[in-house]
Amino acid sequence: MKHLLSSAFVALGLLAAAPAVAQETIRFAVTDIDGLEALQREMGPFKDAFEAASGLKVEFFPVSGRTVAVEAMAADQVDFVMTGPAEYVVFNARLEAKPVVTWVRPDYYSTLVVLEGSAAQSAADLKGTKVSFGEVGSTSQHLGPASLLAEAGLTYATDYEPVFLNRNVAVEALIAGEIAAIGLNRTHIDSITKKFPDQKFRVLAKGEELPSDVLLVSPKVAPEVVEAVRKTFAEKGDVLLAALTQTEENAKYLGGGFGADVTDADYDIVRKMFANVGVTEFTEFVGE
Repeated sequence: MKHLLSSAFVALGLLAAAPAVAQETIRFAVTDIDGLEALQREMGPFKDAFEAASGLKVEFFPVSGRTVAVEAMAADQVDFVMTGPAEYVVFNARLEAKPVVTWVRPDYYSTLVVLEGSAAQSAADLKGTKVSFGEVGSTSQHLGPASLLAEAGLTYATDYEPVFLNRNVAVEALIAGEIAAIGLNRTHIDSITKKFPDQKFRVLAKGEELPSDVLLVSPKVAPEVVEAVRKTFAEKGDVLLAALTQTEENAKYLGGGFGADVTDADYDIVRKMFANVGVTEFTEFVGE
C-alpha cells in the first residue's frame, strides 16, 4: 500500500512539474533568403539564440521571395515574416499583418550616384536622362531614389527613363555614358567603390533614414505569443543581435538593434514612396 501511495505521489509530482501546455512553435520566414539551406545557414545562430531567450520553438519556413511569403501567410502556413519596409506595406494591405519589431540597419538611406565628372549638380539635372535602379520595388534601391527625384520635381517615367540593371552592369553603363545616375543605398556605394577602384563616384542626392526592416506577424497569431516575441527582443536584444550578426550575410545589421515600439504609421512614408512611382494601391508588390 505504501509503495502504491509513493508511486502515486511521484506521478502527481511529475505532472505538476510538467508545463501546462506544449512548447509553442512559431513558423518563421525571411523574404530575401531563398530556400531552407540558405535560411538555416544565415539565420541558424539567431534561431538558436531566440529559442533559448524566449522559450519558444522556431520552425523555419523557406520561401523563394516576397510573393510566396505573402501567399504562405494567407494560407496560414507561416506566422512571422522578416521583410523590408515596402514588403510590409503590401502584407499589411492584403492580410492586415502587423509590425512586431524593427531590425535597424545603420546608415540605411537612399542615394543617387553619378561619376565624379558628371555635369549634373542636383537631382533636377537628371531630367531627360536614363536613371538605373536596383530591384523593382526595393525600398532603398528603387522607391527611395525615385522619391529623391520626385522631391526635385521630376515625374517618374515621364521626366526621365527608369531602367533596372544589375548593380555592376549599371556602373559599367554609367562609365560608358549610357545612363546618367544610379539609385543605391549607402552600403552599395562601398560595394561599387571596391569593385571599381579606378572610378570616382559622387553622391548627387541623399535621402533621410529609411524605415527599418521589420518582423511582421499574421493576424491569426495569438496576442500572448506576439507579446512574448516582442518582449524577447526588447529584453534580450543584445544577445539576439550578436547571434544574428555571426553570419556574413547579416553584417548590414552590425551596430544596429531592434525596436519593439514600432507602429504601422511608421511606414506611411513608404506608402508615399509608392505614390511617387505611380502606385496608389498597396495590395500588390511593385513590378509584379
